[in-house]
This record gives sequence, structure tokens and C-alpha cells, in this order.
Amino acid sequence: MLIIDSHLDLGMNALMWNRDLTLPVAEIRRREKGMAGKGRGANTVSVPELQRGRIALALGTVLARTGGSPSPNLPRYESAGIAYGMAQGQLAYYRFLQSQGLLRLIGNRQELDTHWQQWGEWESRQAQVPTAATDRVPPPGLIVTMEGADSISSPEQVQSWWNEGLRVIGMTHYQESLYAHGTGSEGGLKEAAKPLLREMRRLGMILDVTHLADESFWQAMDQWDGPVLASHNNCRELVPGQRQFSDEQLKAIIERGGVVGCALDAWMLYPGWVRGETSPNVVSLDALVDHIAHICELSGDTRHAAIGTDLDGGFGTEQTPRDLDTIADLQKIPKMLSSRGFGEGDIAAVMHGNWLTFLCSHLPRG
Repeated sequence: MLIIDSHLDLGMNALMWNRDLTLPVAEIRRREKGMAGKGRGANTVSVPELQRGRIALALGTVLARTGGSPSPNLPRYESAGIAYGMAQGQLAYYRFLQSQGLLRLIGNRQELDTHWQQWGEWESRQAQVPTAATDRVPPPGLIVTMEGADSISSPEQVQSWWNEGLRVIGMTHYQESLYAHGTGSEGGLKEAAKPLLREMRRLGMILDVTHLADESFWQAMDQWDGPVLASHNNCRELVPGQRQFSDEQLKAIIERGGVVGCALDAWMLYPGWVRGETSPNVVSLDALVDHIAHICELSGDTRHAAIGTDLDGGFGTEQTPRDLDTIADLQKIPKMLSSRGFGEGDIAAVMHGNWLTFLCSHLPRG
């Protein structure tokens, strides 16, 4: 089944981790074998693996922050200008992959329609002749999103990012950003948030509320009347902690017609997870299905739950469910959903349909 994944840090992995994402996962692991650092030699994502897993479309981030706690794998830059340079580098990497025919950047409804039609036709042919070696897998599509807006030095700069293809912005990451309080901090929106949101709305951007601290979340929902999504969030009711959203927050997103992509970072799936100590053997992909099912229960239908893995988002298989070796293992989820009583149409909605409907509704027409 075709899949849309609403959160992959591909550019970060390439530039900050020096990973060649054109290689198979096994080769990247071989090259990183023996490297010190979390996630090294344990990656799950590369372009060939996206194709093998039928990840037809992803929201791919540009991520560079001036706030938060610095780490070897995710530095904190000294100024918005330096963060801007790094984020621009990640965007340039996506453009390079596109120039090589390995990725397709999607910026409007027409491009999305054409891309999805190509993948649908390929999948139909595979269903008829699955061993057709000459039937080349289409390149994955990528919609550019910004995780943490520190690389936007002022709201006036949003226009240039829009012109370069950015379509979704999340205002913060960990701790504080120039615009809001994020995961691991408490507080509301910063003074610059209001003009940022106003400029985003003028251009037709989408707001990603992932990582917003509670007070910042509610203030953003009050000030923003445009399209809203949560690209990689789970349910606080199942796994307590600020990183997850409460039922009230999830209902607010649902009421606004938003979609929530459920994530595969194991500490968001298992209560009491201790990073670096808890074994991934304690959690399976069934835990992800629990979060999907909970969102469906809150909404009363299956139209607001989806996939937003965050795979290789600063971690590897040491912090993913035990039955996931690479992103291609997302293909196990439809059967799991079926065993929970989800029908064929509802499974397709969760795996790709909900994101497709949302994006078709809110991307510019072209």
C-alpha cells in the first residue's frame, strides 16, 4: 500500500550526520559501523528504502536551531543567519536529489496530483506483474517543511522561503525558539510570533503545531485561523509527558480539520522510557496502532489519524519498535490495523488518504 509520511529529517541526516541517502540502508550502516554517537550504524531511512517501502510522499524538513541544548548530532547555532545558511543547505540537498531524478519536490496541487497519479499507476502495474524488473519505481515526492523557525530571521523573510518551495512551518523544536516555547520548556508565544503567523497566513502556508509547549499551542490555535497539522505527535493519554498532546489538544486539531501523524520514536510510545537505558524490545509497532486508534476514538472516525514517523530524527533502531528494521516495515501496519477492525478504506485513509486529502485542500493550486 502507498504511504505518506509527514515527518522525515532527510536534509538533517545528510548534512549534519554526513549520510549519503542515495545508498541502501545496509551500506550506510556499514560505513557508520564503530562510530560513536546515538543512532550511528542504526539508520532506517534512505532513498532506496523509501522506494522499497512504497513511501510515495513525505514531508521533508529543513532544521537548524539557535535555541535548545546543543548535542553532537544536532548543534545549536549562534545566530539566525548561521541557522539560515544551514537550512538553505538542506534545501539545496533536496534540489540536488531532484536534479538526479531521485526525489521530486512538490509545491502545489497540480504537482501533487501528477506525482500521485504516477505512483498509483505504478502500484496498479505491480499488483498485476509484481516481478516486472523493468518497471522503475517512481522517485519519492517531498514537500518541504521547517521544523523550528529559527532560520527565519524575521517574518519578512517568509516570502523568500515560500518562493523557494517551503509550504509548512513549525515554530519551534526543543526548548525555546525565536518565536515560541517548545518541548522541554514552558511558556507562550514570543513577540515575533504574531507577525510570523500573519505572513504565513497571507502566503497560504500550513502551521505545524508539533513541539509547541502547551501555552504556546493554545495561543497559536487562538491566533491562527489557517490550516493546521501535527506532523509527528502521539497521545499524552497513552504516554504521559509534555512531548505528547493531551486529548483536549488533539480534539482542537481535529475540530479544525487537521491531521495528526503518529511517530515512531520509542520514548513517545512506551511510558517510562529512559533514553539510552530502555531496550527497544519492550515496544512494538502495535503501540503505534494504539495511538492511531486513540485519535480515531476521539474524532469518531478515521479521517484525522495518519503516519508521521520521525524515523532517523536523531536516533536509530536503538530507539524504534523491535519489529521495525527500516522504514519499509511500515508495510506491516495495514495488517495490524485490519486485526483491530479497521476496514480497507479506513486503512488506506490512515496510510495515505488523510494526508492526501489535507494536502490537496491546502497546497496552492499551481
